[in-house]
Amino acid sequence: MVRAFSCAPGLRPRLSPPSPRRAPSWHCNHPVGRYLEAVRGFLLRMAISALGLWLAQAIVVGVELDGSGTLIAAALLLGVANAVVRPVVVFLTLPITLVTLGLFLLVINAAMLGLVAWLLQGFTLSGFGPALVGSIVVSLTSWFASWTIGPAGRFEVMIVERRH
Repeated sequence: MVRAFSCAPGLRPRLSPPSPRRAPSWHCNHPVGRYLEAVRGFLLRMAISALGLWLAQAIVVGVELDGSGTLIAAALLLGVANAVVRPVVVFLTLPITLVTLGLFLLVINAAMLGLVAWLLQGFTLSGFGPALVGSIVVSLTSWFASWTIGPAGRFEVMIVERRH
């Protein structure tokens, strides 16, 4: 049996009653705890995006950020672009994505990074190549960090119990 749970500091988790269609899950007792978890998850995802952008700036020639404020703003704006604009673009370009066996998604990620650079003063990309490689660095950073962070944007503890 595998259970994943986390809760805001100071709040006790409780086990929800089991449902025949889903495994029991852990929730916080209080709505404030759920809100704090959501905020913590959002800030954690933004920090991971900022780390990816910082690594892209350090590794890729042609990706430049003017300061830490620009880095945080770019991470925030990249999160908004990936949440709002990217799904629409993926849907509209679905035929070409299928024909290229998903490789066109790399171009879409580069376009999202280019959109952020276009909207944010102090974040510059010198062309499509740096945008493509920079988006790969940001994606790999996010993918690596998602090993320790669950889909809800929080650290999850896995408890595995072996039954004999």
